[in-house]
Amino acid sequence: MKMNIRPRRLRTGAYLRKMVRETRMDKSSLIYPMFIKEGAGLEEEIPTMPGQYRYSIDRMPYALEKLQKAGVGSVMFFGIPEHKDACGSGAYAEDGIVQKAFREAKSKFPDLYCIGDICMCEYTSHGHCGILNGEYVDNDKTLDYLAKIALSQVQAGADMVAPSDMMDGRVGAIRSMLDANGFLETPIMSYAVKYASAFYGPFRDAAGSAPAFGDRKSYQMDFHNSREAIKEALLDVEEGADIIMVKPAMSYLDVLAKVKEEIHLPVAAYSVSGEYAMIKGAASLGYVDEASIICETAVSAYRAGVDMYLTYFAPEIAAFMDEGRIG
Repeated sequence: MKMNIRPRRLRTGAYLRKMVRETRMDKSSLIYPMFIKEGAGLEEEIPTMPGQYRYSIDRMPYALEKLQKAGVGSVMFFGIPEHKDACGSGAYAEDGIVQKAFREAKSKFPDLYCIGDICMCEYTSHGHCGILNGEYVDNDKTLDYLAKIALSQVQAGADMVAPSDMMDGRVGAIRSMLDANGFLETPIMSYAVKYASAFYGPFRDAAGSAPAFGDRKSYQMDFHNSREAIKEALLDVEEGADIIMVKPAMSYLDVLAKVKEEIHLPVAAYSVSGEYAMIKGAASLGYVDEASIICETAVSAYRAGVDMYLTYFAPEIAAFMDEGRIG
């Protein structure tokens, strides 16, 4: 049988397979999420996220040094304050835990690219992402607080801010606040497409951010919807977002691909705590090969169109790139 077209020709050797690879990855696209907690001498392993830790400020530099040695140059900080209140004042306090983390990180690692998550759920006594009116999150009242949080983080040294609250209009409010205070060049990476997902469970354990009542479905997106994702992304583009994020990653690659096709900004995806925990749990039972699953899930996000990848596996992925397993 004569065949002129044989796709297997381009799969015959490792070098050739890499040469014709459609999806390319680079360490500069990796962002590592890190939990910073009030206290001293703390390096607490998170029970629901084996291998991930809550660090106090004095222990944080050791973790950042390992990260940089792995070739991961970007980090996103999540703060765990000692005290919480109804308006999440610790989120915008000058001496707040995240603000202290930015100052310390920049003093020790000036080249580290530091990103601030802008939300209130870790800092409010009720665990919701904004200011309450009864048991309902007041969208417009929350905007002023989010803008204050963003400004405080940038003043403390954040290179970029990333609002994750899902309030309508928050990107515009943050952009106006930053511009009015001279931070015209500070980019905003918007969690524009953030679904109300069961994959966030381990994160809420790690950050102590579970809502005290109800859920977040009145502001995070319904996972049945994909066209709505385009609406959310385009609104944030209009308001001044510089990067659009889709969260979670693994179960929303179809949405990620649609967003990538519709907008002309860089697109990020967050491989969230539940994805991490599933891989670690299955690997610990011997059901899957951990390294192979990490590589495959990461490549799937890049294949769908991601430009930046937030992942707790960032150091491992960087090492797999060095080994030539992916990249």
